[in-house]
Amino acid sequence: MKYIKFFSEIKNIDVALVGGKSASLGEMYQKLTSLGINVPNGFAITAEAYFYLLDSNNIREKIEQILSNIDLIDITVLNRQSKEIRDLIFTSPIPKDLQNEIIAAYTKLSKEYGVDEVDVAVRSSATAEDLPDASFAGQQDTYLNVKGITNLIYYVKKCFASLFTTRAISYRQSRGFSHFDVGLSVCIQKMVRSDKASSGVMFSIDTESGFEDVVLITSSWGLGENIVGGVVNPDEFYVYKPKLLEGYKPIIKRKLGTKKLKMIYSNRSDERVVNVPTSPNKQRSFSISDDEVLELAKYAILIEKHYSKEVGHKQPMDIEWAKDGIDGKIYIVQARPETVQSQKRSNKIERYILSKGEHKILTSGIAVGSKIGSGKVRVINSLDEIGVFKEGEVLVTDITDPDWEPAMKIASAVVTNRGGKTCHAAIVAREIGVPTIVGTHNATEVLKTGDEVTVDCSKGDTGYVYEGLIDYKVEVIEPKNVDLKTKIYVNIGNPTRAFEFSALPVDGVGLARMEFIISQYIKVHPLALKELYYGGEVDEKDEILKIISGYKDAKDFFIKKISEGVGMIAAAFYPRPVILRTSDFKSNEYKKMIGGSSFEPDEENPMIGYRGASRYYSKAYKEAFEWECEAIRAVREDFGLDNLKVMIPFVRTPEEGKKVIDIMAQNGLIQGKDGLEIYAMCEIPSNVILIDEFLDIFDGYSIGSNDLTQLTLGVDRDSDLVSHIFDERNKAMKKQFKKIIKKCKKRGKYVGICGQAPSDYPEIAKYLVKKGIDSISLNADSIVNIRDILSKVDNE
Repeated sequence: MKYIKFFSEIKNIDVALVGGKSASLGEMYQKLTSLGINVPNGFAITAEAYFYLLDSNNIREKIEQILSNIDLIDITVLNRQSKEIRDLIFTSPIPKDLQNEIIAAYTKLSKEYGVDEVDVAVRSSATAEDLPDASFAGQQDTYLNVKGITNLIYYVKKCFASLFTTRAISYRQSRGFSHFDVGLSVCIQKMVRSDKASSGVMFSIDTESGFEDVVLITSSWGLGENIVGGVVNPDEFYVYKPKLLEGYKPIIKRKLGTKKLKMIYSNRSDERVVNVPTSPNKQRSFSISDDEVLELAKYAILIEKHYSKEVGHKQPMDIEWAKDGIDGKIYIVQARPETVQSQKRSNKIERYILSKGEHKILTSGIAVGSKIGSGKVRVINSLDEIGVFKEGEVLVTDITDPDWEPAMKIASAVVTNRGGKTCHAAIVAREIGVPTIVGTHNATEVLKTGDEVTVDCSKGDTGYVYEGLIDYKVEVIEPKNVDLKTKIYVNIGNPTRAFEFSALPVDGVGLARMEFIISQYIKVHPLALKELYYGGEVDEKDEILKIISGYKDAKDFFIKKISEGVGMIAAAFYPRPVILRTSDFKSNEYKKMIGGSSFEPDEENPMIGYRGASRYYSKAYKEAFEWECEAIRAVREDFGLDNLKVMIPFVRTPEEGKKVIDIMAQNGLIQGKDGLEIYAMCEIPSNVILIDEFLDIFDGYSIGSNDLTQLTLGVDRDSDLVSHIFDERNKAMKKQFKKIIKKCKKRGKYVGICGQAPSDYPEIAKYLVKKGIDSISLNADSIVNIRDILSKVDNE
């Protein structure tokens, strides 16, 4: 056949003939099915057929005339010109010989699947689509569950016409593509019955930070267009690639999406698919199992490896998948190069930093990118209203798709009610570089046209919309590969910033804060979860049950969420060391957690009360600490992340240290096994006075300069009356630092510092280096400055 190519006849080199989508499907169908990757069969109507349609109807010149005075600024005019061209193409008849070839190919595919009329997806495949440096994501049309010759011909013509959607014209024009250098093939592929199961999108790279060692997977019930189109907030998973290849099961993040709608086949003759409400039970459940998450991640690795080999360099991939609810198999239905992070060539790190202060949060959602933008809100309820949108405004709407790209390009920021990290709008937002927050649920309700707001995507996974125009600065960091005598570590609390921080010029993590993970990932008091696990009654039970949705029980939730948070940090920096401080909340902080009011005492001075090691071995809290230990063990053993070390806070006596280490050993964390090192925070004067006894028990010390200064000088640093006395540069502190370093070095034990002092005071950092400290752990915003200072110290 002249204008038809089955997947068995095309490969990735045939983009000019069948477009990026069809060429990639043919490549996978031929090369990857032997590796166990399922790809539904199909065929491509070539781009030559598209040009044949134009020329046989003599409409090319008419289209060129309309395009000659195209206006990308006036969106209303652009929409009108787009419609005029699409109507011209759609009303032109397909030549008889081409139509006969399409009928013959469809009949052949139907016969292969044992039916008279096979259900197919009809997808546009542009010849400039899915290139390594341009995604063209979602700019042409896709139609699902198409059956029968008449319907097939109808939707093929719709696809041909979609080469001139508003978004496609704008995208090509802005990126220098000639409109007639781009042809359109139509891909006809057997449908996967994910309407009876689930589907989604995955990337073989982190889409926000560019971290290459993870697979990001999104998933929702039903057909995949809801995720791609941003209609639902999907489930989200991260898998760490290097350890998966070694046989471990490193799912380092699970996030339950709301998944309020499910797209299924329609029973009506006048529609192909329909969105129906997802049942409450399905909304509260993950849409794929852990085994399926790992299976998908393995597929992503195989696909990335194949395409990287084809192009001769690392090629991260953007992949669509679907699970068939009838045969239970997972299929790959599309794969294309990732086009944002993989194209970044500079090693410069750009950090947006919001000015400090109390800022009123109006709404929050999923951050796309890491920038900040501000301006006046313009709420747009439909694309018909887009003509009133002005450059520099904040675009607020229910949902966007690539048709909105012309407006997104001139927006200072974009905020939507719906959508996830892998929807088309998110992909376009990354390419454009506009700060975007999707999935807020309520943006169009709480934000009003004319409101002045600041949209902040700089704080990790969650993006925030603040009231008012807040100052911010942009810091450009160019890491220098200068070897220092002292290891430079980074302090980190939020695991969602781990991938970003891993690109900093650091040797590892000197302080990973467990309490941040508990407060942000768990949110519920550990003892409330324990009580619920054993069938007891707790305060705020309904809210707790909602939080632990998707997990087997309260214990399963606690252990998995902790292991995910810790695992994300350990994976980001692997094989560099990551020192995790076990939970160090004080009783007044625990009391504020959901369900926590009945489990905590009222203490006059929580700073020196029921915290740290004393809490861990107490009868009331011991089992909760054991759960914490199980989660840490899972990171090291189930994920294979043996770079994780453990640090115990607020150990008042050597005897306390022994008790905690014994509990850890009983729960699989055996000191010395597989290189596990257990340190103590050196933050109490007794840790200095009895240093030899403590070093008999622990593998080293990390100096907690904040608490050590407070307790040495007898100062409550939170009291305005005496806080001026609090100073880590005090002579008493320097003498202690000197003693700690000298004794640890003599005993051959690790010694570092993770307190605030070296971040705030460069002279303290210089003093510690001169005394021979092994490592200094700093806040992220201090690293470049302190590294420069210490490089000069090394040269003195």
